[in-house]
Amino acid sequence: MTELTLSNLPGEIAKSLLDIGAVALRPNEPFTWTSGLKSPIYCDNRLTMTYPDIRDMIAEGFATIIRERYPDAEVIAGTSTAGIPHAAWVAQKLNLPMAYIRDKAKGHGKQNQIEGRIAPGQKVVVIEDLISTGGSSLKAAQAVREAGGEVAAVLAIFTYQFDSATQSFADEGFQLDTLSNYSALIEEAAQQGVIAQNDVTTLQAWRKDPQSFGK
Repeated sequence: MTELTLSNLPGEIAKSLLDIGAVALRPNEPFTWTSGLKSPIYCDNRLTMTYPDIRDMIAEGFATIIRERYPDAEVIAGTSTAGIPHAAWVAQKLNLPMAYIRDKAKGHGKQNQIEGRIAPGQKVVVIEDLISTGGSSLKAAQAVREAGGEVAAVLAIFTYQFDSATQSFADEGFQLDTLSNYSALIEEAAQQGVIAQNDVTTLQAWRKDPQSFGK
């Protein structure tokens, strides 16, 4: 495995996601998301669980970011459900406690939203698989804050780099870091010949104005 650094992480992760088909690009035949939004990209990071080398690369990437940027982290918390396995692998690498965060509190038993233990004042890194609008990740981070934890950062495998999501994290006061991103993916896809060079402009335009794509 290539030695991961903060500078080569975006490209290495983008290449891996393309190699296993975790991301698909169709600038001329866009996908339709559940929201109805037309998109030239579809991302399914759950596929990374199937490939030991790639899931280990992702875990090591997260661990590298945490060691270098958030060395005071005390708990690794995964979002339910896609962030849970990655949080477990990262927590194991760093020998840190692990918890996970439901999208809402259970309707029975202790009615927990957070499973595992986060003590008041503990610094928590939240692990997510994908940032689109950022809504579910922000909800998870807010649950940690409400439980008394201090959110050191929200980390994700990939982000579409929507300006609105970036602004939402800034407005809530949460730091966001990702292993890779839409720009790195487009660059890698063009280098591999996955997309034609004249598709790059179309793909970049979608990120800037996703609502108008395909209209």
